[in-house]
Amino acid sequence: MDNPDYIIVGAGSAGAALAYRLCADGRSRVLLLEAGPSHRHPMVSMPKGIAQVLGNPNRTWRYQTEPGDGFGAEHWIRGKLLGGSSSINGMMYFRAQQADFDDWVAAGATGWGGEAVWQAYGEMENHALGAGNGRGTSGPLKITVPESRDRLAESFIAAGERMGLCRVADLNNPMQEGVGYAPHSIAGGMRMSSARAFLDQAKSRPNLEIVTGFEAERVLFEGQRAVGVTGLRGGAEAIFRTQGEIILSAGALNSPAILQRSGVGDPQRLAALGIPIVAQNRHVGEHLLEHRALMLNYDLAEKLGENHQYRGGRLVLNGLRYLFTRSGPMAAPPYPVAGFFRSRPGLSRPDAEIIFAPYVARMLETGPETETSPSFQVFSFPARSRSQGSVRIRSRDMAVMPAIQPNYLADPYDQEVTISCYRFTVEWMRQPEMARLIAKERDLVTDIVSDEDILRAYREKGSSTFHSCGTCRMGDGPDTVLDSRLRVRGVQGLRVADASVMPTMPSCNINGPVMAVGWRAGDIVLADRAGR
Repeated sequence: MDNPDYIIVGAGSAGAALAYRLCADGRSRVLLLEAGPSHRHPMVSMPKGIAQVLGNPNRTWRYQTEPGDGFGAEHWIRGKLLGGSSSINGMMYFRAQQADFDDWVAAGATGWGGEAVWQAYGEMENHALGAGNGRGTSGPLKITVPESRDRLAESFIAAGERMGLCRVADLNNPMQEGVGYAPHSIAGGMRMSSARAFLDQAKSRPNLEIVTGFEAERVLFEGQRAVGVTGLRGGAEAIFRTQGEIILSAGALNSPAILQRSGVGDPQRLAALGIPIVAQNRHVGEHLLEHRALMLNYDLAEKLGENHQYRGGRLVLNGLRYLFTRSGPMAAPPYPVAGFFRSRPGLSRPDAEIIFAPYVARMLETGPETETSPSFQVFSFPARSRSQGSVRIRSRDMAVMPAIQPNYLADPYDQEVTISCYRFTVEWMRQPEMARLIAKERDLVTDIVSDEDILRAYREKGSSTFHSCGTCRMGDGPDTVLDSRLRVRGVQGLRVADASVMPTMPSCNINGPVMAVGWRAGDIVLADRAGR
């Protein structure tokens, strides 16, 4: 496509939704660039194929974080294919709390309040629960809630009710409070990634061109104006130019890295790497937010759960069942049940999330393997983490991965909520509905006594939930990278639309909010073009 109106870099959760919106009018010419291949692969489409996809370097970015105060380096995986991380994630679909987006407005992100974002969700969704609670029923993104009601999941929910939570049919109620079966981006036994939901419907539009296999190095500028993107495709340099706009949707780790390689960032760091300065902004790549979780595994006293479904002959039979009927365990979500709760009395809204998995698996060189005996996993974490890390490039060479410092649990708020939600979770598992099914509590429960023990365990044995955001945050303050229209400060013709723009952490798994960012970004860009 010669001289498109818009070049979008990254066809992930936000980029695919954004492309769908921008080309919907039939006039705006959109070029969508993606580093990875197509999403058309059996293991991508199969909900339980996630385990195999996560180990595939051709479809994933593999980052390594820096060690910090009490925690070591860890691998962070992101999607590198059409659909981005929505093509490799656990498919949980949460909206966050309406008040989260009102917090964005308070941070200077005008036009991003709960009412506006809820409207985006409603337009985007085709929800199996039907209308109500702001749910959409005619959008391109199909959302379903698990229909199976097995004993273990029901016991988990009942124990949550005894802890004071209400059982809810839709966890995406405006307060996002309660316990129940989690909504997922799954339909007809297949993953509904942003590529399947948005791009499969839009790809036939003549004003949309999708290019795969292009890894963006940097944005090209003439003076202060963005005029193109350069990178590698098939090992050779490729350049795409526009007299319109460029929108980075490469994610919370890659978008700030592209900006920094392009000369937008901290002037001292960039000068030390020999990168000419285009626009000074010390906050590019800063304010990284992430959820820190601790996986608690329990042995079951009865043959419940799903461990046996993914071993030996049973795994083969379940694979064949899925192949011919798109049903069975391989079509089910990895995390069927979840909850949002107030970790301490007196809070105005939930501040913690809990997720349940009816199996326990470990990663081997040959792939994941579930335990031989019945067991399950549960984990919880502060929903609105405040500890801020950073993403900083080490070199102008894009083959050199950036230095990622999560800085987990640095903020006293995160420490307080982590301690409270851990204790809440352990008590939840000791309610009679769950206790009668549990044969054994393991070491991360039995060996932890003090608050210091809890924080040490989260630091040393916890993990990322892959919910990074905030590294190019929007707002009106001096510590922001973008204005509320997603325009990069100090330059023209360049915006960012992905998880990096979030001023604060949404109270949930962030794939839903990221798609909503892409959808709403489309409305904003088109309105600006029309002069509204």
